[in-house]
Amino acid sequence: MSKVSPEVGEEPSLEQGDMQLLATLGYKQELRRHYSTVQVFAIAFSIMGLLPSIASTLSYSIPAGPVGMVWVRRPSCYAYTGVACGLTGILGWFAASVFIFIVALAMADLASAMPTAGGLYFWTHYFSGEKWKNPLSFVVGYSNTIGLVGGVCSIGYGFATMLLAIVSIARDGEWTASRPALYGTYVACVVVHGLIAIFFARVMPKIQSVCIVLNVGLVFATALALPIGKAVRGGQINSGAYVFGHAENLTTWPEGWSFMIAWLSPIWTIGAFDSCVHMSEEATHAARAVPLGIVWSAGLCGLLGFVSLAIMAAVIDVDITAVLDSKFGQPMAQIYYDSLGKSGALGFMVVVAVVQFFMGLSLVVAASRQSWAFSRDGALPFSFFFRHVSKRIRFEPVRMVCAVVVIAIILGLLCLIDNAAASALFSLAVAGNDLAWMVPILARLVWGQDRFYPGEFYTGRLSKPIAITAIVYLAFAIVLSMFPTEGPDPAPANMNYTIVINGTLWLGALLYYAVYARKVYKGPQTTVGESASPSETRLPQEAEGEKEKKGNTA
Repeated sequence: MSKVSPEVGEEPSLEQGDMQLLATLGYKQELRRHYSTVQVFAIAFSIMGLLPSIASTLSYSIPAGPVGMVWVRRPSCYAYTGVACGLTGILGWFAASVFIFIVALAMADLASAMPTAGGLYFWTHYFSGEKWKNPLSFVVGYSNTIGLVGGVCSIGYGFATMLLAIVSIARDGEWTASRPALYGTYVACVVVHGLIAIFFARVMPKIQSVCIVLNVGLVFATALALPIGKAVRGGQINSGAYVFGHAENLTTWPEGWSFMIAWLSPIWTIGAFDSCVHMSEEATHAARAVPLGIVWSAGLCGLLGFVSLAIMAAVIDVDITAVLDSKFGQPMAQIYYDSLGKSGALGFMVVVAVVQFFMGLSLVVAASRQSWAFSRDGALPFSFFFRHVSKRIRFEPVRMVCAVVVIAIILGLLCLIDNAAASALFSLAVAGNDLAWMVPILARLVWGQDRFYPGEFYTGRLSKPIAITAIVYLAFAIVLSMFPTEGPDPAPANMNYTIVINGTLWLGALLYYAVYARKVYKGPQTTVGESASPSETRLPQEAEGEKEKKGNTA
């Protein structure tokens, strides 16, 4: 009798190629391959959830005024003189999205060469020097896990605030949600995400396709409705000079740095493309689908985000403080309300909340796959338990999905403290993921240039400068995410606790490694073949590369 094996797609040649490439990386096929290239792209694009993400992070960009939302000026012009020096041609959202796109290109190079669900920590182990590969891959794996679960938390929190803002709009702003109500809504959201991820896995690829339509449709509907609604209601449409040239500083930071703080919005929004990597073992033609999903999602989100923010800046109330202090508890809800009235705001906010809900669902799926891969390699506590794949429920890592949900519920207790603690959920995702993205790219440059053999997607001669630029940007983004958003002398209620939370988790991972895990964790562990470690395997393109080198020297 043949062994039970995961179902795969419809093209045998692609199936065999995917399974063979995965086997050369040291792993047998355990999950179903049923995600097309478009559906892999949709996973990341759905998690980015452009309009809901912008709505969740407007409080970072609005304090800098329209310029902070759309443009950024040269910091030195403000920090030392306090005088506006005009636009320098550096786009705010657009500039941040360009740097993020460069990171996406660097990641796509690696993802095409070695498409595996572990991705980031696998690449780190593969490229790093012998002395560093185990501890570095361990920290990267934990940082990626922290970042992804932090993303689940921040998206769930954003959904809860939006849903309760809808209730507030319906009651004309005369009702405000308590923190227990906010946390209860958050918990319900995360639990439902977990249940859908487990029991509706069969239709998840189709859900991702629907999410593309919802996201793009919401952007275009908002872009049309806001200015038309504002004009019909007799409101003022802000001039181009205001949209692209008006700056404000509602923080106590120097004006230049306040514009950099505004970058946190695009950094968080366009920050889910690594989810494509974690779906590698469920994608058909992974060496092509995964890198294209990464590049398409980062590029499209950056472009549509710029358009969306420009439209919002054109209709926003010039009294920025009134928008930030909205009685609805949501700046985006206030923008819709001012342009479209109560009914229009309710309608759009419902759609925004629905899209945000699907964002969280997609991220629960991606986070569970990364954590499952990490436990497959023995890195997480109780890995032998969590690495289990349920054959009864369509080859799903059910136990790991449940673990992600439980951890998110625990971290979500920060919602009960205050806004500063809840805001740390957003920076937790930024800092955790950015460190996990940076280290494998750095390891490839420092130790692994001779071990890198391109896959089907490759940036060619630009690959090295792209990687260097990505490393510098990611280091800056990590530091930026640690700063208090309101000023250099924050009160406890305005403090950024990311350094405390992330630092504790990173140090905890290092301590766990030093005390116990270093004895048992030897890097990615093979589940097929005779190799001691996947990092010692030979990729097909590696063998071809060596043949070319021999031919050139003959």
